[in-house]
Amino acid sequence: MKSSWLVLCLVFGFMVAVTAAATPNTGAKDMSLAGGSQGKVPFPHHQHQAVISDCNACHAAFPQKAGAIDELKANGTLKKKQVMNQQCVKCHKENNAAGKKTGPLTCAQCHVK
Repeated sequence: MKSSWLVLCLVFGFMVAVTAAATPNTGAKDMSLAGGSQGKVPFPHHQHQAVISDCNACHAAFPQKAGAIDELKANGTLKKKQVMNQQCVKCHKENNAAGKKTGPLTCAQCHVK
């Protein structure tokens, strides 16, 4: 009886571990990115994930952790406006040109003072 209980506990523990490993880290639903003197940028993270299936489309430039963009800018790895201009706005403009639904196309449409 004790060995059956132990086996059951081990199987359950294994199932929990496998499920946790298979569940991707989707990050926060909504974020607020530092936007310099122009004001913060609200960022609907999960909305972007629903449209862009490859996390590396954005995260190739910065790691998936809170504060990564600010940290990379502070140590000089990312230039000012690099993420916004070369990734965000570029993608929005490409989608707009293709006739797809897109996000803001100008600085003032994103930044909130």
